[in-house]
Amino acid sequence: MCTVCGCGQASFEAHVHAPKKKLPFGHVDATDHTHGHSCGCGGHGHDHAHDHSHHHHDAHGDLHFGHGPAGTEVPGMSQARLIEIETSILSKNDAYAAQNRLRLEAMGAFAVNLVSSPGSGKTTLLCATISALGAVPLAVIEGDQQTSNDADRIRATGARAIQVNTGKGCHLDAHMVGHAMDHLKLATHSLLFIENVGNLVCPAAFDLGEDAKVAILSVTEGEDKPLKYPDMFTAARLAILNKTDLAPHCDADLDAYEANLRRVNPQIEILRLSARTGEGMAAWVAWLQAGLAAKARQEAAE
Repeated sequence: MCTVCGCGQASFEAHVHAPKKKLPFGHVDATDHTHGHSCGCGGHGHDHAHDHSHHHHDAHGDLHFGHGPAGTEVPGMSQARLIEIETSILSKNDAYAAQNRLRLEAMGAFAVNLVSSPGSGKTTLLCATISALGAVPLAVIEGDQQTSNDADRIRATGARAIQVNTGKGCHLDAHMVGHAMDHLKLATHSLLFIENVGNLVCPAAFDLGEDAKVAILSVTEGEDKPLKYPDMFTAARLAILNKTDLAPHCDADLDAYEANLRRVNPQIEILRLSARTGEGMAAWVAWLQAGLAAKARQEAAE
């Protein structure tokens, strides 16, 4: 979660009380929220003795952190304080996520949270998906630290999109998404794509009110990526192995990717796909349409 990046109370409070900025139309200022937080990367100014209770050395002398109660480490901050901050942040976020989920359920809308490393091909895949879906109503919330480059690419397809710039923030949170939904004015029975900030750590812990997290993994990233970042792939309902057209050129073992994904999440669904060639796009579109249809049935049953 956010404390993994070094977020502490000092940066948390500074972010909350930062002056509001006037942004161009179509942008949401991620600092304009009472629960905002940014990554201070450990710069808390505390001078405490080192606490070794949350890490150990192995036989090679390698350091392994994350063994304390908080599961992470921030210089100068106790494990108890980290747990207190994490609990507070996630509790507030979950309340906003619950509101988002109720809104989406009332509209029969199906929301997917697209998560990945930077450069996995999320935006290219999203543009290809919009084209393949045809007349299906949809909208996009685009998350990045800065620029509207990706939202502009989405808008060029004719789809409605709103950019959320998080500043120093490493992920979207549920309040940002709810605020963006206010601007989008979603149609009933529509798809909502939430393209998260490129990051395989913090977005795993933040519920946005979505129906599913979809983890996009480029075949150029290495077969062991799910083992290095297990929290994200454990939280994901679907993993997309993207850029399969490049697999022969980088000696990628697609079976090894799938085996490692299932080591961390035995229930995960996996699709092999190339947004550039169109391979696997039909199965991805069918997955989205099935999710939308299930949401409509759920709405009708209530």
